Amino acid sequence: MIIAIDGTTASGKGTISKRLSAHYGLPHMDTGRLYRATGVAALRAGVDLTDPDAVAHVARHLDLASFYEADLRTADAGKAASVVAAIPDVRQALFELQRAFATQPIGALLDGRDIGTVIAPEADAKLWVDARVEVRGERRWKELQGQGSDLTLEEVIEQLRARDQRDQSRKDAPAEMAADAVLIDTSDLTIEAAVEKAIAAVEAAIARGDRA
Repeated sequence: MIIAIDGTTASGKGTISKRLSAHYGLPHMDTGRLYRATGVAALRAGVDLTDPDAVAHVARHLDLASFYEADLRTADAGKAASVVAAIPDVRQALFELQRAFATQPIGALLDGRDIGTVIAPEADAKLWVDARVEVRGERRWKELQGQGSDLTLEEVIEQLRARDQRDQSRKDAPAEMAADAVLIDTSDLTIEAAVEKAIAAVEAAIARGDRA
């Protein structure tokens, strides 16, 4: 079984994905981590993020073991991820890695922004997790405060709006809800309620059995 969970930053997508991965006993890949790591690696190497060939080279030689999770959760990492994710050669460099993970015999759960539309369009269940940008901004702001960030709430909300725009307008694999995905709006839900809705949506998709 393949479960594809897409959605926006700070929507609760990652937490829902981890909970569902444990619930169904499926290996989980946070594909956004690949792009964050590529962005951070490029910055560390002094690579211009607007140089597609240089950034694609970084993506092809990515070593995830060289990063601490905290390195990938900063505001700069998120911004860099959004920039490098718009580069077609970077997406191609990381595509095969994601595709191989998705099609392993034991099944998989992947979360990102184009899993249900590009990486695993044949997924048995597809979810799109979202929330109002003001709600997402407050969540992300609180997370960044815990990391010592001095960004204001308003600045974080504007960063999310800009990130949404970049992700949705890129020519290659734009972030968009698959036609057969189920929307989980977490704006006014507790994480427990959101997870319950997500599991119910997956169970309904499995019951339909309308995808391979």
